[in-house]
Amino acid sequence: MKIYTRKGDDGTTGLLFGGRTEKDSAAIELNGNVDEAQAALGWARSLQPRDGELNQVIAELERDLWILMAEVATASENRPKLEGNRTLVTQEMVDGLEERIDFWSSQVVMPTEFVVPGENQASAALDVARTVIRRAERVAVTWISEDSFVVAYLNRLSDLVWTLARVAEGSAHRTARSMTEESK
Repeated sequence: MKIYTRKGDDGTTGLLFGGRTEKDSAAIELNGNVDEAQAALGWARSLQPRDGELNQVIAELERDLWILMAEVATASENRPKLEGNRTLVTQEMVDGLEERIDFWSSQVVMPTEFVVPGENQASAALDVARTVIRRAERVAVTWISEDSFVVAYLNRLSDLVWTLARVAEGSAHRTARSMTEESK
């Protein structure tokens, strides 16, 4: 099987459920940024222990970005074909991010001033992923589709990834409660 199709040589790209759009359309620009965010998250995940909890959380976030990209890569006339939590971002997905933010925030002492990224490779990689997610969010407001949760999802995702970066920094931000739980 060949990886190239030559169909995009005319400056267009295929959409989910059919149709084509210009490669410089808002949807494709957004998906390019989300693709980059997913790769940055993958880099951050690669710096985590394979069986670690952060590795698992980041992998789940990467998979959720496929759902977001599917929604964005669908022409408006095909939106009714989208399926929640499979090809369409839902309020439930946004709420799930908020639950994760709350959980992980309880595990660290939140900084009271600006954070200088680079405490370690894992936290720095997460901070890079967060900035790419923020860029995707800025592009998403130019794409916005009626009744879409894409912007809200990206907004919460960047907050979660910021929080995970503080967790990855280690003991400097661990709460007394999380350290007690680790010693059990």
